[in-house]
Amino acid sequence: MLRRGFMTKGAVVMMLVGIGAAHLTQARAEELPTRIEAVSAFADLIIEHGRDTYGEEHTPLFVDRLDMETLEGRRTEDDEGNEVLPSNLARHQNLFRALVGLTNLTGDQTYRQAAEDAIRYHFDHLRRDCGLLQWGGHRWMDLLTLDYTGDKGRAHELKFHLPYYELMWEVDPEATAQFIRAFWNAHIVDWRRLDMNRHGSYERSMGDLWDNEFDPPEPFAESRGLTFINTGGDLIYSAAMLHRFTGEEGALEWSSRLAEMYVRARHPETGLGVYQYTKPARRNEPPAEGPLEGTLTYSSYGDRAENQFGAVFGDVAREGWILRSPNSIYGHAGILQLQLAEELGERGEDFLTWTVDGLRAWAEHAYDPETNLWRPMWADGTDLTGYEIPRTGYFGREGRVFEQGETSPMLMWSYAFGHRLSGDPALWETARAIGRGHDLGDLGTAPGEGVDVNLDTEARHPHLVFALAEIIRATDEPAYRDLAERVGDNIIAARFHPEMRVNVMSLEPLALVTLEAVLQNRPEDVPRYNSGR
Repeated sequence: MLRRGFMTKGAVVMMLVGIGAAHLTQARAEELPTRIEAVSAFADLIIEHGRDTYGEEHTPLFVDRLDMETLEGRRTEDDEGNEVLPSNLARHQNLFRALVGLTNLTGDQTYRQAAEDAIRYHFDHLRRDCGLLQWGGHRWMDLLTLDYTGDKGRAHELKFHLPYYELMWEVDPEATAQFIRAFWNAHIVDWRRLDMNRHGSYERSMGDLWDNEFDPPEPFAESRGLTFINTGGDLIYSAAMLHRFTGEEGALEWSSRLAEMYVRARHPETGLGVYQYTKPARRNEPPAEGPLEGTLTYSSYGDRAENQFGAVFGDVAREGWILRSPNSIYGHAGILQLQLAEELGERGEDFLTWTVDGLRAWAEHAYDPETNLWRPMWADGTDLTGYEIPRTGYFGREGRVFEQGETSPMLMWSYAFGHRLSGDPALWETARAIGRGHDLGDLGTAPGEGVDVNLDTEARHPHLVFALAEIIRATDEPAYRDLAERVGDNIIAARFHPEMRVNVMSLEPLALVTLEAVLQNRPEDVPRYNSGR
């Protein structure tokens, strides 16, 4: 392993701010800061320079990005051309997890306090009367004016942001519960059918919520909304967390109902899918020929996969059944549901079963363990590798060829996690193959058996840390700890300097404090990362 030596906090700050990549490469060969030193220095820098000092009123909110050369917040323009300094609380959730973990590991309350102060300020001063926060995909705060800004109508939208609800609850339980209820109220457009949309209104008054009737149609019924799994995942997670906090049975019931909507829409033969479980209602008729671009890709023209590919592939050509990348369905959604399964115990068994079944289906039909590549396909198993798009549309321009892609470290994490909870050997074999594909060596025929890991690997993706953390939690094999520490060292050497822009929204600090806690056998001291982005 790499040699370590103690560095003062001031020395680490100099490393992070004042030297270049070439010097850091030399430092790696001679001496690296410890994980706690590196993350503490990062956190000190972000707390000192990354909080709001820009308008007439200074707040505890964080900028979204910090220029590491000037130590000023990075300004940009909104969709109306106005200069803005974005502060999007939804983008800071993993920073807050890292800060709380750092406090728990060091005893220094400064870090946790900074996270709490930002959340409390947003609750107290920026929360809308309906309970929604001004954050997410299309709305955020401008620190130059302390007014909201954004794009695309400034609608409320979360897409796998997966907030740090535990800390929000500790800061203000009433505001947190109000937000989650308002989140569901704003995004469910028809409770009986569980039709929902990724965009939510800040103006909708509270309805019957969990007391609504439920009578869902068959999968891929026409919908007023777009039931994307990235927003669906956030809704599933939030309601299940509300149940954990309050014991509200209705919240867990509707969380489970929504998760099952995606399961019901899986292909009946392969079990693959889905990105959405409804079909956009056609309100305008698209042309029979010619490119489908611009306004013709809007959902008002109906199912965009059907419009673009239906003439060739028939009934399987549905938006929910075109599988172009596995990360949303089998990464983000899989991981958040596995966490819910573990935290809910017996009440979470369905989440575990649904997720494991999906992971098995994808590994069987779409993954090549020899190359670590995934195949683009329709959910019936039709391989789209090499298929040339004949008509420009939502899923690509005419002439574009569907290609296989490298399977991400996130998928190694979801398969390792699923194996730890289920013991399913097929999931372990897939995690093993993905690890081999990312230069980790051989994780073994089973946890702790036949292990031959690569301790010289240059791998440094933070998701590999979370994947290895799952494996370490399942077995005391020392090689996995050594491998995880090597990946952590690689992260420090390659990322913790200004040219590499470890920044407010970076995941590496949380990965490092998670690794430190796992190696100290204190995993509960760092808030769990749930794949939120």
